Amino acid sequence: MTSATRLAPIQPGTQPELAELEAKIIRKRGKITPLYQHLLNSPKMAQGWEELLSVVRQHNSLPADLRELIILRVAVLNDAPYEFEAHIAHARQAGVSDVKIQALKETVISSLFTAHEQLVLQLADTMTQDIHVPDALFAQIAQHYAGKELLDLCITIGAYNMVSRVLVALHIGH
Repeated sequence: MTSATRLAPIQPGTQPELAELEAKIIRKRGKITPLYQHLLNSPKMAQGWEELLSVVRQHNSLPADLRELIILRVAVLNDAPYEFEAHIAHARQAGVSDVKIQALKETVISSLFTAHEQLVLQLADTMTQDIHVPDALFAQIAQHYAGKELLDLCITIGAYNMVSRVLVALHIGH
């Protein structure tokens, strides 16, 4: 991959019409990251993105450690190192060990993960690589998740596929 981004970022503070949105992003995220600098090219998309991803990360029924394992795994599968690096601190804060973080980079899901984590990572792998989830795998997932939790699980995997695919397509952070 090349290091040149395919879309010019918007430098915060340079466009007065974006001041309110920039302030909102800073309030919620602490800063305007390179990803958000690119998203500011489309203010409505940036706003919707920020709202969706904030809900996925902050109002999710999944335990934080499992959510971060999913996010990191999707980043690995989609070759999105910027996303992976951005979530290492979140994973550590959620209690994920460095050994598990590194194990996510392996092609085969490691036995370091609990049986439950392996199952969820298998779903993340399947939804990311194959898109279609076989009935047998879904039945296994449905033994652990239903309703809101099942939806939150699938949306987390789908949302972070969206994130990594935009990052990779635009060469953000590469």
